[in-house]
Amino acid sequence: MGDTLPGKFEITKEGIVHDLLRPNGLHELTVARLRRCLEQVIPEALVAHTGTPDVEDESESVMRHPDVMLIAETDMEGEGGFDPRTLVAAIEVVSSSNPANDWVTKMRDYPLIGIPVYAIFDPRTGTGAVLTDIHPTPGGPRYATRKDFVYGEDVTIADWTIPTTGLPRYRDGDS
Repeated sequence: MGDTLPGKFEITKEGIVHDLLRPNGLHELTVARLRRCLEQVIPEALVAHTGTPDVEDESESVMRHPDVMLIAETDMEGEGGFDPRTLVAAIEVVSSSNPANDWVTKMRDYPLIGIPVYAIFDPRTGTGAVLTDIHPTPGGPRYATRKDFVYGEDVTIADWTIPTTGLPRYRDGDS
């Protein structure tokens, strides 16, 4: 479908997520600035990766594509999607066209597939959160710790702290 239909596809426990809108310039600018900030502080063996392939957990039937993945370069070797348990962190920039995908379904899926740190940046509100410490719950694995932040504050993702000053905010109608 990806070659014939516009937009982005991901597979969740609930089914296929199809985001018809491609990310706009402000979304991509946020991703680029986050990547640049992370590359200045992470060790050389790690990559702040923004490309393909997807992150796949076949046993859970989940395929996701984080905006930025912190992953060891050696874990990028091989065929197929990345093993989510090799990611150091997944970073998402919220789309105004489908914010629940980042704030609800990925918050559920990422601990399920073993991603230890999930950082969300929301240009709609100029806020975000870093989620860590996966623990079991009756509803499945969840993050136990949530640290909220507002743009302008420094934020720690895994072991590295980056500034959030200069991250763009969406204007009405942006996605």
